[in-house]
Amino acid sequence: MSDHEMHDAVEAFLNEADDAYGEYEQGYTDADATLRRLETAIEELRTSTEE
Repeated sequence: MSDHEMHDAVEAFLNEADDAYGEYEQGYTDADATLRRLETAIEELRTSTEE
């Protein structure tokens, strides 16, 4: 994985995490849904960095 691809994967993860936290703070989702969303984002980041 190139540095550019790694940067893109981390940026995508951080954007997803920011969105998840923001929706939780605004009351759009509950804690369980937010954690599931973050778990999915973490797994996607892990998978993309292993390639």
